[in-house]
Amino acid sequence: MHRPWVPHPGARLIDAASGAELAGGALWDRIERAAAELSALPEGVLFSPAPPSVPAVLRYLAALASERPIALLDPAIRADVLLGLIDRYIPAVVADPPAGLAAPAGYRATADGWTRADAPEPHPDLAVLLTTSGSTGSPKLVRLAKDAVLANAGSVARALGLTDRDLWPTTLPLHYTYGLTTLNSHLAAGAGVLLTAHGLLDREFWDAADAFGGTSLAAVPYQFEMLRRLRFDAAAHPALRMITQSGARLRGDLVADFAARMARGGGHLVKMYGMTEAPRIAVLPPEHLATRPGSVGRAVPGGALSIDAGPGGEGEVVYRGANVMMGYAECAADLARGDDLGGVLRTGDLGRLDDGFLYLTGRRRRIGKVFGVRVGLDDIEELLRGHGPVAAVAGDDRVVVFAEAATTASGRELALTLAGRTGVHWSGFDVRGVPKLPLLASGKIDYRALEAEL
Repeated sequence: MHRPWVPHPGARLIDAASGAELAGGALWDRIERAAAELSALPEGVLFSPAPPSVPAVLRYLAALASERPIALLDPAIRADVLLGLIDRYIPAVVADPPAGLAAPAGYRATADGWTRADAPEPHPDLAVLLTTSGSTGSPKLVRLAKDAVLANAGSVARALGLTDRDLWPTTLPLHYTYGLTTLNSHLAAGAGVLLTAHGLLDREFWDAADAFGGTSLAAVPYQFEMLRRLRFDAAAHPALRMITQSGARLRGDLVADFAARMARGGGHLVKMYGMTEAPRIAVLPPEHLATRPGSVGRAVPGGALSIDAGPGGEGEVVYRGANVMMGYAECAADLARGDDLGGVLRTGDLGRLDDGFLYLTGRRRRIGKVFGVRVGLDDIEELLRGHGPVAAVAGDDRVVVFAEAATTASGRELALTLAGRTGVHWSGFDVRGVPKLPLLASGKIDYRALEAEL
């Protein structure tokens, strides 16, 4: 067992409900005790739910300290999805299994969860496993090496200028790459993390954030929409100095709106870009927000961006960095694989570079065909952004648009609007009204759930 790079000796964890704080030697004592307990269990991968709680974070840090690979799972994961993952990946330990659920064949129920002594041996570099989707479907796992997790935490901490005076109240799930990256970067910088089960819509969240001096928020676009509906006023929260954004494209009007809101409170907005396969790729410093509002920034420290370009300089975004994943895992045997990518990730996103600043223009795979004409699904959503929340998916020679609260009449109007803007006949757009768009735990639109409705 060894002391890993996180947390920094000055880092602290605070339980918002009780106010109890773990820091310095006391925090390390708890990590080392938990690591010793993990080391006594059968060797292999640890499956662990990751709620925003001190015990869950201690288990994660203990796994790093004991060099045991840990798969962080949605605490609300369905039982059938969990059992399917166990069957595919054969972990040695399943922590905190759902109450009342019988241990699957080959596992023994103990005080530590479900364990088995004959789990496959993972690759020695493997540290963290994250799912590529939410709690539904059959996700594959992203394999992150110890060095990649280290590199990512350090580069984000430097890019954001985090110090030991910072405190992040948990606004994102910790099994989601953006949430985990925010946790890691704060702990690596010697900053604090305020762990709360309350969300941005809860009064209790803001009471705790203000009481403990929360300095930063991390949010995805859907949460920015919620904050605007709440009439968020940064000046009402004196310690708040920064709000970061990632997870999906943030509309231009929201960028301008929240930059202004933060400026009135003496803070700033930071746009970022990343994915589970490389948890943070680019950061747009706040001083460039006014002149490059459409950019997601430059490569994080230690990383490099290039474009596999076609005509006009636009093409697939390629990222090179020490934080790139080792590769995917589809089954237990893949957990023993080494580094498949060599630090090079073809992102599947389309974009262009201007003086090192990255501009995303679409998703290579987010393409539909209408009467044989290729149509960008992200572009369709952008064309309708003034008409309320919408999501576009590819159908059979058509594009299906799901629009919140749309009626038959208003849906036809949206189809006509798209026809006028794209030059494609309106009958190629199937607009369907839904009460509310389905969301993943990360706050992103659950396109898989929508595709299941086709």
